[in-house]
Amino acid sequence: MSGHSKWHTIKHKKGAADAKRGKIFTRIIKELTVAARNGGGDPDMNPRLRTVIADAKQVNMPADNIKRAIRRGTGEEEGVSYEEVMYEGYGPGGVAVLVDTLTDNRNRTVSEIRHIFGKHGGNLGEANSVAWMFEKKGLVVVDKGKAQEDALMNVALEAGADDMSDDGNAWEVTCSPDVHPAVLEAVKGMGIEPDRSEVAMLPKNYISIEGKTLQQMMKLMDALDDNDDARNVWSNADFEEKDIEASLA
Repeated sequence: MSGHSKWHTIKHKKGAADAKRGKIFTRIIKELTVAARNGGGDPDMNPRLRTVIADAKQVNMPADNIKRAIRRGTGEEEGVSYEEVMYEGYGPGGVAVLVDTLTDNRNRTVSEIRHIFGKHGGNLGEANSVAWMFEKKGLVVVDKGKAQEDALMNVALEAGADDMSDDGNAWEVTCSPDVHPAVLEAVKGMGIEPDRSEVAMLPKNYISIEGKTLQQMMKLMDALDDNDDARNVWSNADFEEKDIEASLA
């Protein structure tokens, strides 16, 4: 479907994203705190919290860490207060970029994000400058070797998914954000562990880039993703898998 999706999936497989264990924990703790603050501390009543707890367990986060983060979110324990802030900008070649952050200091974060854009041939934009080019969707990515097309499609659609597309080496299941937990559980119920699952900002259209522009764009996305406050980075860049592999080699 998109260079955006391939970039995230390949980084995950190579272990390039959140390579340091401490950074993984920091991001998940922030997620747990915000999810509990917004939807309550009961995972049975809070699908978002339930999903983040599953992510925490997958990276072997201690149960006490999970409980403390949730209690901070519900106000039962003191701690840093995080807020969700989305930054928008343009990368090399006019590519649209969204940076989803969890921050305890807006001034620090916007300064760092602006610096990264400028250093890598882009510029930070105003609110709603590029957000209209994206739509919020649930996304489940499954390697083709793990599932037959018809079987996966039938299960996904029955669980409420909107569509399933062919992205070369993987199937991409998309759905509305509110049914994402149900679709994910249905896929896992087939005995399949998805390559990636998230509620993402997916581009409505894509811009193809190549050569030096592509390399500069990859460096921008990597730098943004490495920022301590960045939770997700999305773009409408479309590029080949071999180019992504080369940039992460």
